[in-house]
Amino acid sequence: MPTKLHELPLEMVRNRPELVPELLRTVFHIDVPEESPATLTSESYADTNPAELRCDATVLLGEPDAPTLGVVVESQLRVKEAKSYSWPAYLASLRLRRKCPVLLLVICPDQATARGCAVPIDMGHPGWVLKPLTLSPEGVPPVADEATARRLPELAVLSAVAHQDGPCAETVLNSLAIALGALPEDTRQLYHEHVAPQLSEVARKLLEESMRKTGLPTLEDYANKYKAEGEAVGLAKGEAIGQAKGEATGVAKGEAKGEAKALLLMLGARGVPVSDGVRERISACKDLDQLERWILRAASVETAEELFD
Repeated sequence: MPTKLHELPLEMVRNRPELVPELLRTVFHIDVPEESPATLTSESYADTNPAELRCDATVLLGEPDAPTLGVVVESQLRVKEAKSYSWPAYLASLRLRRKCPVLLLVICPDQATARGCAVPIDMGHPGWVLKPLTLSPEGVPPVADEATARRLPELAVLSAVAHQDGPCAETVLNSLAIALGALPEDTRQLYHEHVAPQLSEVARKLLEESMRKTGLPTLEDYANKYKAEGEAVGLAKGEAIGQAKGEATGVAKGEAKGEAKALLLMLGARGVPVSDGVRERISACKDLDQLERWILRAASVETAEELFD
């Protein structure tokens, strides 16, 4: 199952295809006209083998019916030898279908993975070597102005991860807050929850301060919201239990149920899958302190099982 770390860069490309030509210009210094529109297009090549040839995303520059450039975008969390065979096939298929030059852009979580994925692929024919363009956060330029942050919020997200502790950290994190404020609430929360675990404690506090100054909800606000919703349900049940078994016992059980409900709501809102076993363990917990710790962890975990680490 694809993880959030794999899917978020692709979600950014799908939400804003113009992020791709911006990265090509600023990171790889490829001459891509700024006026060229960017369009998200088919992400699979079913004409060959649908079980094997399915890339992550494809962006066309220029007119969709007569593009000037096609870009295959891949999100890669680790180096895989199999990609040295599938990536050339993606490019060849896209070039055949769209009759235009093509590029391969691979988005990686760190420099080591980017270096591994950048190894040239020798096709065997003399002079035919594919050199993937790989990107990790360290290669993203700092976004330090409000106009760019509003125009390309996704670039501001990538920039914040790369430059959170650098000389322009405060400006970059302020730009991120501005960028998040320019997004719809569901997308803002999605990006915020993605970037927060990748920030240092100092950077995270700077971001939260900027969010508060601009009147935007912080992760703590989201957690409190889910907790309050869960407690309201739990206390209502607790009152009913209290009538039969004593108010103190009923309210205590209601609080525990409220905390558990808040935790499950938060995981659900973040799109984290919850197995029956995890759900039962959370629901059965009566330790309020333990539930509080799990709620704090729920803001950043990739899987529900990580709560118990």
